Amino acid sequence: MKMINEQDLHSERAPRVKAWVRSGEPLIWLNAAAVSVSVIAVVGLLLLLAVRGLSHFWPADVLAVTVSYQDQSRELLGEVVEEVEVAGVQLREAGIEVQGPGPYFRRTLLKQGNRDFLGTDFTWLINEQFGERRLPPDVVVVERLEWGNFYGYLRGVSRFNAPPVTVAADGPEATWQALQTLITDTVAVREEIRRIEQVDIGAINYELERLRLRERRLELEGALDATAAADLAGMRAEQEARFRVLQEELYVLYDSIKDHSYSAELADGRVVTLPIAKVVRAYQPNDMGVFAKLGMYFERLWEFLTAEPREANTEGGIFPAMFGTVLMVILMSIIVTPFGVVAAVYLREYASQGFVTRTIRVAVNNLAGVPSIVYGVFGLGFFVYFVGGELDQIFFPAALPRPTFGTPGLMWASLTLALLTLPVVIVATEEGLARIPKSLREGSLALGATRAETLWRVVLPMASPAMMTGLILAVARAAGEVAPLMLVGVVKLAPTLPLDGNYPYLHLDQKFMHLGFHIYDVGFQSPNVEAARPLVYATALLLVLIIALLNLAAVSLRNRLRERYKSLEH
Repeated sequence: MKMINEQDLHSERAPRVKAWVRSGEPLIWLNAAAVSVSVIAVVGLLLLLAVRGLSHFWPADVLAVTVSYQDQSRELLGEVVEEVEVAGVQLREAGIEVQGPGPYFRRTLLKQGNRDFLGTDFTWLINEQFGERRLPPDVVVVERLEWGNFYGYLRGVSRFNAPPVTVAADGPEATWQALQTLITDTVAVREEIRRIEQVDIGAINYELERLRLRERRLELEGALDATAAADLAGMRAEQEARFRVLQEELYVLYDSIKDHSYSAELADGRVVTLPIAKVVRAYQPNDMGVFAKLGMYFERLWEFLTAEPREANTEGGIFPAMFGTVLMVILMSIIVTPFGVVAAVYLREYASQGFVTRTIRVAVNNLAGVPSIVYGVFGLGFFVYFVGGELDQIFFPAALPRPTFGTPGLMWASLTLALLTLPVVIVATEEGLARIPKSLREGSLALGATRAETLWRVVLPMASPAMMTGLILAVARAAGEVAPLMLVGVVKLAPTLPLDGNYPYLHLDQKFMHLGFHIYDVGFQSPNVEAARPLVYATALLLVLIIALLNLAAVSLRNRLRERYKSLEH
Protein backbone atom coordinates (compact mmCIF):
# COMPACT_ATOMS: atom_id res chain seq x y z
CA MET A 1 0.00 0.00 0.00
CA LYS A 2 2.84 2.34 0.87
CA MET A 3 4.58 1.59 -2.44
CA ILE A 4 1.37 2.35 -4.33
CA ASN A 5 1.11 5.76 -2.67
CA GLU A 6 4.68 6.65 -3.59
CA GLN A 7 4.07 5.67 -7.21
CA ASP A 8 0.91 7.75 -7.32
CA LEU A 9 2.78 10.69 -5.84
CA HIS A 10 5.57 10.32 -8.43
CA SER A 11 3.04 10.08 -11.24
CA GLU A 12 1.40 13.27 -10.04
CA ARG A 13 4.69 15.20 -9.77
CA ALA A 14 6.06 14.24 -13.19
CA PRO A 15 3.48 16.16 -15.26
CA ARG A 16 3.94 19.20 -13.05
CA VAL A 17 7.72 19.18 -13.56
CA LYS A 18 7.31 18.72 -17.30
CA ALA A 19 4.81 21.57 -17.47
CA TRP A 20 7.14 23.77 -15.42
CA VAL A 21 10.02 23.00 -17.79
CA ARG A 22 7.87 23.63 -20.88
CA SER A 23 6.78 27.00 -19.49
CA GLY A 24 10.35 28.28 -19.84
CA GLU A 25 10.59 29.41 -16.22
CA PRO A 26 13.80 27.41 -15.57
CA LEU A 27 15.52 29.28 -18.40
CA ILE A 28 14.42 32.57 -16.87
CA TRP A 29 15.99 31.62 -13.55
CA LEU A 30 19.09 30.32 -15.31
CA ASN A 31 19.50 33.58 -17.23
CA ALA A 32 18.95 35.59 -14.05
CA ALA A 33 21.62 33.52 -12.29
CA ALA A 34 24.07 34.02 -15.17
CA VAL A 35 23.48 37.78 -15.16
CA SER A 36 23.91 37.90 -11.38
CA VAL A 37 27.18 35.99 -11.56
CA SER A 38 28.44 38.29 -14.31
CA VAL A 39 27.52 41.42 -12.34
CA ILE A 40 29.16 40.06 -9.20
CA ALA A 41 32.31 39.18 -11.16
CA VAL A 42 32.52 42.65 -12.72
CA VAL A 43 31.91 44.41 -9.41
CA GLY A 44 34.45 42.15 -7.72
CA LEU A 45 37.03 42.91 -10.38
CA LEU A 46 36.48 46.65 -10.04
CA LEU A 47 36.70 46.42 -6.24
CA LEU A 48 39.94 44.45 -6.51
CA LEU A 49 41.46 47.01 -8.87
CA ALA A 50 40.26 49.91 -6.71
CA VAL A 51 41.50 48.49 -3.40
CA ARG A 52 44.87 47.29 -4.72
CA GLY A 53 45.46 50.35 -6.89
CA LEU A 54 44.03 53.33 -5.00
CA SER A 55 45.44 52.26 -1.64
CA HIS A 56 48.93 52.81 -3.06
CA PHE A 57 48.51 56.58 -2.80
CA TRP A 58 47.68 56.60 0.92
CA PRO A 59 50.64 57.85 3.03
CA ALA A 60 51.14 54.77 5.20
CA ASP A 61 52.84 54.86 8.58
CA VAL A 62 56.56 54.04 8.68
CA LEU A 63 57.57 51.22 10.98
CA ALA A 64 60.88 51.18 12.85
CA VAL A 65 61.74 47.63 13.79
CA THR A 66 64.70 45.71 15.19
CA VAL A 67 65.31 42.47 13.27
CA SER A 68 67.38 39.70 14.87
CA TYR A 69 68.95 37.01 12.70
CA GLN A 70 71.77 34.57 13.57
CA ASP A 71 72.78 36.44 16.74
CA GLN A 72 72.89 39.71 14.83
CA SER A 73 70.43 42.57 14.90
CA ARG A 74 69.79 45.50 12.64
CA GLU A 75 67.44 48.46 12.55
CA LEU A 76 65.05 48.88 9.63
CA LEU A 77 62.61 51.59 8.54
CA GLY A 78 59.82 51.06 6.04
CA GLU A 79 56.17 50.71 5.15
CA VAL A 80 54.39 47.40 5.66
CA VAL A 81 53.09 46.40 2.23
CA GLU A 82 51.56 43.00 2.98
CA GLU A 83 51.72 40.03 5.34
CA VAL A 84 51.42 36.41 4.24
CA GLU A 85 51.51 33.05 5.97
CA VAL A 86 54.15 30.62 4.69
CA ALA A 87 54.83 27.03 5.64
CA GLY A 88 58.07 26.49 7.54
CA VAL A 89 58.98 23.67 5.15
CA GLN A 90 58.94 26.09 2.21
CA LEU A 91 61.16 28.56 4.07
CA ARG A 92 63.69 25.90 5.00
CA GLU A 93 63.74 24.54 1.44
CA ALA A 94 64.47 28.07 0.26
CA GLY A 95 67.48 28.25 2.61
CA ILE A 96 65.84 30.55 5.16
CA GLU A 97 66.52 29.47 8.73
CA VAL A 98 63.55 29.83 11.06
CA GLN A 99 63.30 29.00 14.73
CA GLY A 100 60.47 27.23 16.43
CA PRO A 101 58.50 24.11 15.63
CA GLY A 102 55.54 25.96 14.16
CA PRO A 103 54.41 24.65 10.79
CA TYR A 104 53.52 28.15 9.58
CA PHE A 105 55.24 31.51 9.91
CA ARG A 106 54.16 35.06 9.13
CA ARG A 107 56.22 36.98 6.57
CA THR A 108 56.07 40.75 6.09
CA LEU A 109 56.97 42.61 2.91
CA LEU A 110 58.62 45.85 4.01
CA LYS A 111 59.15 48.75 1.64
CA GLN A 112 62.43 50.06 3.02
CA GLY A 113 63.31 52.39 0.13
CA ASN A 114 66.82 53.86 0.09
CA ARG A 115 67.73 51.81 -2.97
CA ASP A 116 70.90 53.85 -3.52
CA PHE A 117 72.17 52.76 -0.09
CA LEU A 118 70.54 49.38 0.58
CA GLY A 119 70.43 48.02 -2.96
CA THR A 120 66.75 47.06 -2.98
CA ASP A 121 63.46 48.82 -2.26
CA PHE A 122 61.66 45.85 -0.72
CA THR A 123 62.65 43.08 1.68
CA TRP A 124 60.81 40.06 3.09
CA LEU A 125 61.10 39.55 6.84
CA ILE A 126 60.01 36.76 9.19
CA ASN A 127 57.78 38.17 11.91
CA GLU A 128 59.36 35.85 14.49
CA GLN A 129 62.63 37.75 13.95
CA PHE A 130 61.06 41.08 14.91
CA GLY A 131 62.08 42.76 18.11
CA GLU A 132 60.86 46.15 19.23
CA ARG A 133 58.41 47.87 16.88
CA ARG A 134 57.96 51.63 16.93
CA LEU A 135 56.26 54.39 14.95
CA PRO A 136 58.67 57.28 15.51
CA PRO A 137 56.97 60.61 14.75
CA ASP A 138 60.12 62.22 13.32
CA VAL A 139 60.61 59.71 10.48
CA VAL A 140 60.77 61.50 7.13
CA VAL A 141 59.62 60.03 3.81
CA VAL A 142 61.15 61.76 0.79
CA GLU A 143 59.75 61.01 -2.67
CA ARG A 144 62.52 61.48 -5.23
CA LEU A 145 62.83 61.70 -9.00
CA GLU A 146 65.48 58.99 -8.88
CA TRP A 147 66.20 55.97 -6.64
CA GLY A 148 62.67 55.77 -5.25
CA ASN A 149 61.63 56.79 -1.74
CA PHE A 150 64.03 57.73 1.04
CA TYR A 151 63.30 56.85 4.67
CA GLY A 152 65.27 58.38 7.51
CA TYR A 153 65.56 61.07 10.16
CA LEU A 154 66.15 64.67 9.11
CA ARG A 155 69.37 66.10 10.53
CA GLY A 156 70.00 69.28 8.59
CA VAL A 157 69.25 71.46 5.56
CA SER A 158 71.77 73.42 3.50
CA ARG A 159 70.85 76.28 1.19
CA PHE A 160 73.02 77.74 -1.56
CA ASN A 161 75.02 80.76 -0.30
CA ALA A 162 73.39 80.52 3.14
CA PRO A 163 74.37 78.96 6.50
CA PRO A 164 72.97 75.44 6.97
CA VAL A 165 69.98 74.77 9.19
CA THR A 166 70.50 71.87 11.62
CA VAL A 167 68.35 70.13 14.16
CA ALA A 168 70.89 70.70 16.93
CA ALA A 169 71.13 74.44 16.35
CA ASP A 170 67.60 75.42 15.37
CA GLY A 171 65.36 72.60 16.53
CA PRO A 172 63.44 69.99 14.51
CA GLU A 173 60.52 72.28 13.63
CA ALA A 174 62.73 75.00 12.12
CA THR A 175 64.73 72.41 10.18
CA TRP A 176 61.54 70.81 8.86
CA GLN A 177 60.09 74.16 7.77
CA ALA A 178 63.38 75.06 6.06
CA LEU A 179 63.24 71.78 4.14
CA GLN A 180 59.63 72.36 3.06
CA THR A 181 60.44 75.89 1.90
CA LEU A 182 63.42 74.71 -0.13
CA ILE A 183 61.37 71.89 -1.70
CA THR A 184 58.63 74.34 -2.71
CA ASP A 185 61.13 76.75 -4.25
CA THR A 186 63.01 73.93 -6.00
CA VAL A 187 59.83 72.41 -7.47
CA ALA A 188 58.86 75.84 -8.86
CA VAL A 189 62.31 76.24 -10.44
CA ARG A 190 62.14 72.71 -11.83
CA GLU A 191 58.77 73.45 -13.43
CA GLU A 192 60.21 76.58 -15.03
CA ILE A 193 63.15 74.53 -16.35
CA ARG A 194 60.74 71.98 -17.76
CA ARG A 195 58.68 74.68 -19.46
CA ILE A 196 61.75 76.25 -21.07
CA GLU A 197 63.17 72.91 -22.23
CA GLN A 198 59.98 71.36 -23.55
CA VAL A 199 58.00 74.37 -24.74
CA ASP A 200 60.38 77.19 -25.63
CA ILE A 201 63.43 75.20 -26.71
CA GLY A 202 61.16 72.55 -28.23
CA ALA A 203 59.59 75.21 -30.44
CA ILE A 204 63.05 76.45 -31.48
CA ASN A 205 64.20 72.94 -32.37
CA TYR A 206 61.03 72.45 -34.36
CA GLU A 207 61.64 75.65 -36.34
CA LEU A 208 65.28 74.73 -36.96
CA GLU A 209 64.18 71.36 -38.32
CA ARG A 210 61.68 73.05 -40.61
CA LEU A 211 64.42 75.35 -41.91
CA ARG A 212 66.67 72.36 -42.53
CA LEU A 213 63.96 70.57 -44.47
CA ARG A 214 63.18 73.72 -46.43
CA GLU A 215 66.83 74.11 -47.37
CA ARG A 216 67.05 70.46 -48.41
CA ARG A 217 63.88 70.81 -50.49
CA LEU A 218 65.32 73.80 -52.32
CA GLU A 219 68.49 71.81 -52.99
CA LEU A 220 66.51 68.94 -54.50
CA GLU A 221 64.55 71.37 -56.67
CA GLY A 222 67.71 73.21 -57.71
CA ALA A 223 66.34 76.50 -56.38
CA LEU A 224 68.81 77.14 -53.56
CA ASP A 225 70.42 80.37 -54.77
CA ALA A 226 72.41 82.89 -52.75
CA THR A 227 69.34 84.93 -51.82
CA ALA A 228 67.41 81.92 -50.49
CA ALA A 229 70.49 80.68 -48.62
CA ALA A 230 70.98 84.10 -47.02
CA ASP A 231 67.31 84.21 -45.96
CA LEU A 232 67.55 80.76 -44.41
CA ALA A 233 70.81 81.65 -42.67
CA GLY A 234 69.21 84.78 -41.21
CA MET A 235 66.20 82.89 -39.88
CA ARG A 236 68.47 80.18 -38.48
CA ALA A 237 70.65 82.79 -36.77
CA GLU A 238 67.55 84.34 -35.21
CA GLN A 239 66.47 80.98 -33.76
CA GLU A 240 69.99 80.25 -32.50
CA ALA A 241 70.09 83.65 -30.79
CA ARG A 242 66.83 82.84 -29.02
CA PHE A 243 68.28 79.48 -28.02
CA ARG A 244 71.38 81.09 -26.48
CA VAL A 245 69.21 83.43 -24.41
CA LEU A 246 67.13 80.50 -23.13
CA GLN A 247 70.30 78.51 -22.48
CA GLU A 248 71.64 81.28 -20.26
CA GLU A 249 68.35 81.29 -18.36
CA LEU A 250 68.66 77.54 -17.86
CA TYR A 251 72.21 77.89 -16.53
CA VAL A 252 71.01 80.41 -13.96
CA LEU A 253 68.05 78.22 -12.92
CA TYR A 254 70.17 75.08 -12.58
CA ASP A 255 72.79 76.95 -10.56
CA SER A 256 70.14 78.32 -8.22
CA ILE A 257 69.13 74.85 -6.98
CA LYS A 258 72.13 72.60 -7.53
CA ASP A 259 73.68 73.20 -4.09
CA HIS A 260 70.49 72.84 -2.02
CA SER A 261 70.81 69.67 0.06
CA TYR A 262 69.52 67.94 3.16
CA SER A 263 71.25 65.64 5.63
CA ALA A 264 69.44 62.61 6.98
CA GLU A 265 70.23 59.64 9.19
CA LEU A 266 69.50 56.12 7.98
CA ALA A 267 68.11 53.42 10.25
CA ASP A 268 71.59 51.96 10.67
CA GLY A 269 72.99 55.27 11.91
CA ARG A 270 74.72 56.46 8.75
CA VAL A 271 74.28 60.16 7.94
CA VAL A 272 74.03 60.99 4.24
CA THR A 273 73.68 64.23 2.30
CA LEU A 274 71.32 64.31 -0.68
CA PRO A 275 70.31 67.01 -3.22
CA ILE A 276 66.96 68.71 -2.89
CA ALA A 277 66.86 69.20 -6.68
CA LYS A 278 65.73 65.56 -7.00
CA VAL A 279 62.97 65.78 -4.37
CA VAL A 280 59.28 65.67 -5.29
CA ARG A 281 57.87 66.01 -1.76
CA ALA A 282 58.73 65.19 1.84
CA TYR A 283 56.35 64.34 4.68
CA GLN A 284 56.24 62.75 8.12
CA PRO A 285 53.42 60.16 7.95
CA ASN A 286 53.65 59.07 11.59
CA ASP A 287 53.02 62.65 12.70
CA MET A 288 50.11 63.32 10.31
CA GLY A 289 46.44 63.27 11.18
CA VAL A 290 43.68 61.70 9.13
CA PHE A 291 42.78 64.92 7.30
CA ALA A 292 46.44 65.68 6.54
CA LYS A 293 46.85 62.18 5.12
CA LEU A 294 43.66 62.59 3.13
CA GLY A 295 44.99 65.79 1.56
CA MET A 296 48.27 64.04 0.76
CA TYR A 297 46.31 61.13 -0.73
CA PHE A 298 44.44 63.33 -3.22
CA GLU A 299 47.62 65.22 -4.04
CA ARG A 300 49.42 62.00 -4.96
CA LEU A 301 46.38 60.73 -6.86
CA TRP A 302 46.23 63.97 -8.85
CA GLU A 303 49.93 63.64 -9.63
CA PHE A 304 49.28 60.12 -10.89
CA LEU A 305 46.65 61.44 -13.30
CA THR A 306 48.51 64.54 -14.53
CA ALA A 307 52.26 63.90 -14.34
CA GLU A 308 54.71 62.07 -16.57
CA PRO A 309 56.11 58.65 -15.64
CA ARG A 310 59.55 58.24 -14.16
CA GLU A 311 61.77 55.50 -12.72
CA ALA A 312 61.11 53.07 -15.62
CA ASN A 313 57.38 53.87 -15.40
CA THR A 314 57.15 52.63 -11.78
CA GLU A 315 56.80 56.14 -10.32
CA GLY A 316 55.14 59.39 -11.31
CA GLY A 317 52.02 59.65 -13.43
CA ILE A 318 50.44 58.27 -16.57
CA PHE A 319 49.05 61.35 -18.27
CA PRO A 320 50.84 60.78 -21.63
CA ALA A 321 49.45 57.23 -21.79
CA MET A 322 45.95 58.40 -20.86
CA PHE A 323 46.08 61.23 -23.42
CA GLY A 324 47.40 58.93 -26.15
CA THR A 325 44.68 56.34 -25.50
CA VAL A 326 41.82 58.83 -25.72
CA LEU A 327 43.26 60.60 -28.78
CA MET A 328 43.81 57.34 -30.64
CA VAL A 329 40.27 56.14 -29.89
CA ILE A 330 38.80 59.44 -31.12
CA LEU A 331 40.80 59.29 -34.36
CA MET A 332 39.85 55.64 -34.83
CA SER A 333 36.17 56.50 -34.36
CA ILE A 334 36.37 59.34 -36.89
CA ILE A 335 37.93 56.96 -39.43
CA VAL A 336 35.88 53.80 -38.91
CA THR A 337 32.38 55.33 -38.68
CA PRO A 338 32.05 56.73 -42.24
CA PHE A 339 33.70 53.71 -43.84
CA GLY A 340 31.57 51.26 -41.88
CA VAL A 341 28.34 53.15 -42.60
CA VAL A 342 29.09 53.48 -46.33
CA ALA A 343 29.90 49.77 -46.61
CA ALA A 344 26.73 48.79 -44.72
CA VAL A 345 24.56 51.12 -46.82
CA TYR A 346 25.94 49.66 -50.04
CA LEU A 347 25.43 46.06 -48.91
CA ARG A 348 21.86 46.66 -47.69
CA GLU A 349 20.49 49.39 -49.98
CA TYR A 350 22.29 49.15 -53.32
CA ALA A 351 23.99 45.78 -53.81
CA SER A 352 22.10 42.91 -55.43
CA GLN A 353 21.17 40.39 -52.76
CA GLY A 354 22.83 37.46 -54.49
CA PHE A 355 25.70 35.05 -53.99
CA VAL A 356 28.43 37.71 -54.12
CA THR A 357 26.74 39.88 -51.50
CA ARG A 358 26.19 36.90 -49.20
CA THR A 359 29.84 35.94 -49.64
CA ILE A 360 30.93 39.48 -48.70
CA ARG A 361 28.78 39.35 -45.55
CA VAL A 362 30.32 36.04 -44.55
CA ALA A 363 33.80 37.52 -45.14
CA VAL A 364 32.96 40.57 -43.02
CA ASN A 365 31.70 38.36 -40.18
CA ASN A 366 34.84 36.24 -40.39
CA LEU A 367 37.06 39.33 -40.27
CA ALA A 368 35.63 40.10 -36.84
CA GLY A 369 37.22 36.90 -35.54
CA VAL A 370 40.71 37.40 -36.96
CA PRO A 371 43.32 37.71 -34.15
CA SER A 372 44.30 41.30 -33.53
CA ILE A 373 48.02 40.64 -33.96
CA VAL A 374 47.31 39.73 -37.60
CA TYR A 375 45.91 43.23 -38.10
CA GLY A 376 49.05 44.59 -36.48
CA VAL A 377 51.29 42.71 -38.92
CA PHE A 378 49.13 43.89 -41.82
CA GLY A 379 49.24 47.48 -40.57
CA LEU A 380 53.02 47.34 -40.24
CA GLY A 381 53.53 45.88 -43.69
CA PHE A 382 50.89 47.77 -45.65
CA PHE A 383 50.28 51.07 -43.87
CA VAL A 384 53.73 51.74 -42.42
CA TYR A 385 56.17 50.28 -44.94
CA PHE A 386 54.16 50.54 -48.18
CA VAL A 387 51.79 53.53 -47.81
CA GLY A 388 54.04 55.43 -45.43
CA GLY A 389 57.12 54.80 -47.56
CA GLU A 390 55.33 56.06 -50.67
CA LEU A 391 54.09 59.16 -48.83
CA ASP A 392 57.66 59.91 -47.76
CA GLN A 393 58.88 59.60 -51.34
CA ILE A 394 56.13 61.89 -52.68
CA PHE A 395 55.64 64.52 -49.96
CA PHE A 396 58.71 64.35 -47.70
CA PRO A 397 61.75 63.65 -49.90
CA ALA A 398 63.75 66.33 -48.08
CA ALA A 399 63.54 64.37 -44.82
CA LEU A 400 64.87 61.13 -46.30
CA PRO A 401 66.53 58.82 -45.39
CA ARG A 402 64.89 59.52 -42.05
CA PRO A 403 61.24 58.45 -42.44
CA THR A 404 58.33 60.70 -41.63
CA PHE A 405 55.30 58.47 -42.20
CA GLY A 406 57.30 55.38 -43.11
CA THR A 407 57.61 54.53 -39.42
CA PRO A 408 55.02 53.51 -36.80
CA GLY A 409 52.97 56.43 -35.50
CA LEU A 410 49.60 57.68 -34.33
CA MET A 411 47.93 57.70 -37.76
CA TRP A 412 48.88 54.11 -38.59
CA ALA A 413 47.78 52.91 -35.16
CA SER A 414 44.38 54.59 -35.62
CA LEU A 415 43.98 53.16 -39.13
CA THR A 416 44.93 49.67 -38.00
CA LEU A 417 42.38 49.71 -35.19
CA ALA A 418 39.80 51.19 -37.56
CA LEU A 419 40.36 48.21 -39.86
CA LEU A 420 40.14 45.90 -36.84
CA THR A 421 36.76 47.29 -35.72
CA LEU A 422 35.30 47.90 -39.18
CA PRO A 423 33.37 44.57 -39.30
CA VAL A 424 31.64 45.42 -36.02
CA VAL A 425 30.40 48.76 -37.35
CA ILE A 426 29.31 47.24 -40.67
CA VAL A 427 27.30 44.44 -39.03
CA ALA A 428 25.62 46.72 -36.46
CA THR A 429 24.73 49.37 -39.06
CA GLU A 430 23.38 46.80 -41.50
CA GLU A 431 21.19 45.30 -38.79
CA GLY A 432 19.83 48.76 -38.06
CA LEU A 433 19.07 49.37 -41.73
CA ALA A 434 17.28 46.02 -41.97
CA ARG A 435 14.92 46.95 -39.10
CA ILE A 436 13.62 50.09 -40.83
CA PRO A 437 10.15 49.35 -42.29
CA LYS A 438 9.97 49.22 -46.07
CA SER A 439 6.84 51.37 -45.95
CA LEU A 440 8.86 54.38 -44.81
CA ARG A 441 11.08 54.15 -47.87
CA GLU A 442 8.10 53.73 -50.16
CA GLY A 443 6.27 56.61 -48.52
CA SER A 444 9.26 58.91 -49.01
CA LEU A 445 9.57 57.92 -52.66
CA ALA A 446 5.82 58.41 -53.16
CA LEU A 447 6.12 61.97 -51.89
CA GLY A 448 8.62 62.75 -54.63
CA ALA A 449 11.93 62.27 -52.83
CA THR A 450 14.75 60.67 -54.75
CA ARG A 451 16.41 57.50 -53.57
CA ALA A 452 19.43 59.46 -52.32
CA GLU A 453 17.21 61.93 -50.45
CA THR A 454 15.28 59.06 -48.90
CA LEU A 455 18.51 57.46 -47.77
CA TRP A 456 19.97 60.69 -46.40
CA ARG A 457 16.87 62.18 -44.74
CA VAL A 458 14.88 59.12 -43.66
CA VAL A 459 16.87 55.90 -43.58
CA LEU A 460 20.20 57.04 -42.12
CA PRO A 461 18.72 59.17 -39.31
CA MET A 462 16.54 56.26 -38.20
CA ALA A 463 19.52 53.88 -38.38
CA SER A 464 21.74 56.22 -36.35
CA PRO A 465 21.12 54.36 -33.04
CA ALA A 466 22.41 51.18 -34.69
CA MET A 467 25.44 53.10 -35.96
CA MET A 468 26.12 54.29 -32.43
CA THR A 469 25.82 50.69 -31.20
CA GLY A 470 28.51 49.67 -33.68
CA LEU A 471 30.67 52.59 -32.58
CA ILE A 472 30.24 51.63 -28.91
CA LEU A 473 31.40 48.09 -29.63
CA ALA A 474 34.30 49.42 -31.71
CA VAL A 475 35.44 51.78 -28.95
CA ALA A 476 35.19 49.06 -26.31
CA ARG A 477 37.40 46.74 -28.33
CA ALA A 478 39.88 49.28 -29.70
CA ALA A 479 40.60 51.00 -26.39
CA GLY A 480 41.80 47.77 -24.83
CA GLU A 481 43.82 46.37 -27.73
CA VAL A 482 47.56 46.11 -27.19
CA ALA A 483 49.06 43.50 -29.54
CA PRO A 484 48.64 45.40 -32.86
CA LEU A 485 49.66 48.71 -31.31
CA MET A 486 53.04 47.29 -30.32
CA LEU A 487 53.82 47.07 -34.05
CA VAL A 488 52.27 50.27 -35.40
CA GLY A 489 52.98 53.15 -33.05
CA VAL A 490 52.98 52.59 -29.27
CA VAL A 491 56.24 52.97 -27.33
CA LYS A 492 57.33 52.51 -23.73
CA LEU A 493 58.01 56.19 -23.05
CA ALA A 494 56.95 59.23 -25.08
CA PRO A 495 56.49 62.15 -22.69
CA THR A 496 56.03 64.58 -25.61
CA LEU A 497 52.37 64.61 -26.56
CA PRO A 498 51.32 64.24 -30.24
CA LEU A 499 49.15 67.34 -29.80
CA ASP A 500 51.02 70.58 -29.07
CA GLY A 501 51.39 74.23 -30.10
CA ASN A 502 53.67 73.60 -33.08
CA TYR A 503 52.20 73.52 -36.60
CA PRO A 504 50.37 71.37 -37.70
CA TYR A 505 49.50 70.94 -34.00
CA LEU A 506 48.33 67.33 -34.38
CA HIS A 507 51.38 65.23 -35.28
CA LEU A 508 50.01 62.06 -36.81
CA ASP A 509 53.50 60.74 -37.52
CA GLN A 510 54.54 60.80 -33.86
CA LYS A 511 54.73 57.75 -31.60
CA PHE A 512 52.60 57.78 -28.47
CA MET A 513 51.90 55.98 -25.20
CA HIS A 514 48.87 53.79 -24.50
CA LEU A 515 47.35 52.63 -21.21
CA GLY A 516 47.06 49.01 -22.33
CA PHE A 517 50.69 48.80 -23.36
CA HIS A 518 51.66 50.73 -20.22
CA ILE A 519 50.00 48.01 -18.11
CA TYR A 520 51.90 45.34 -20.02
CA ASP A 521 55.21 47.18 -19.71
CA VAL A 522 54.88 47.97 -16.01
CA GLY A 523 53.51 44.57 -15.10
CA PHE A 524 55.84 42.33 -17.10
CA GLN A 525 58.88 44.39 -18.12
CA SER A 526 59.54 46.37 -14.95
CA PRO A 527 62.87 45.82 -13.14
CA ASN A 528 61.12 46.55 -9.82
CA VAL A 529 58.15 44.19 -9.64
CA GLU A 530 56.95 45.06 -6.13
CA ALA A 531 56.95 48.79 -6.86
CA ALA A 532 55.13 48.26 -10.16
CA ARG A 533 52.36 46.01 -8.83
CA PRO A 534 50.04 48.69 -7.34
CA LEU A 535 50.50 50.88 -10.42
CA VAL A 536 49.33 47.99 -12.61
CA TYR A 537 46.09 47.82 -10.63
CA ALA A 538 45.62 51.60 -10.65
CA THR A 539 46.32 51.88 -14.39
CA ALA A 540 43.99 48.98 -15.18
CA LEU A 541 41.22 50.65 -13.16
CA LEU A 542 41.78 53.91 -15.02
CA LEU A 543 41.64 52.13 -18.39
CA VAL A 544 38.34 50.50 -17.45
CA LEU A 545 36.93 53.85 -16.32
CA ILE A 546 38.02 55.60 -19.54
CA ILE A 547 36.42 52.88 -21.68
CA ALA A 548 33.27 53.12 -19.56
CA LEU A 549 33.13 56.91 -19.92
CA LEU A 550 33.61 56.73 -23.69
CA ASN A 551 30.91 54.08 -23.92
CA LEU A 552 28.54 56.01 -21.65
CA ALA A 553 28.93 59.09 -23.84
CA ALA A 554 28.12 57.04 -26.94
CA VAL A 555 25.22 55.26 -25.18
CA SER A 556 23.76 58.59 -24.09
CA LEU A 557 23.88 59.89 -27.66
CA ARG A 558 22.37 56.64 -28.96
CA ASN A 559 19.48 56.79 -26.49
CA ARG A 560 18.79 60.38 -27.44
CA LEU A 561 18.67 59.44 -31.13
CA ARG A 562 16.50 56.42 -30.39
CA GLU A 563 13.96 58.54 -28.53
CA ARG A 564 13.98 61.07 -31.33
CA TYR A 565 13.09 58.57 -34.06
CA LYS A 566 11.03 56.12 -32.00
CA SER A 567 7.70 57.53 -33.17
CA LEU A 568 8.60 57.02 -36.82
CA GLU A 569 9.13 53.28 -36.33
CA HIS A 570 5.50 52.61 -35.30
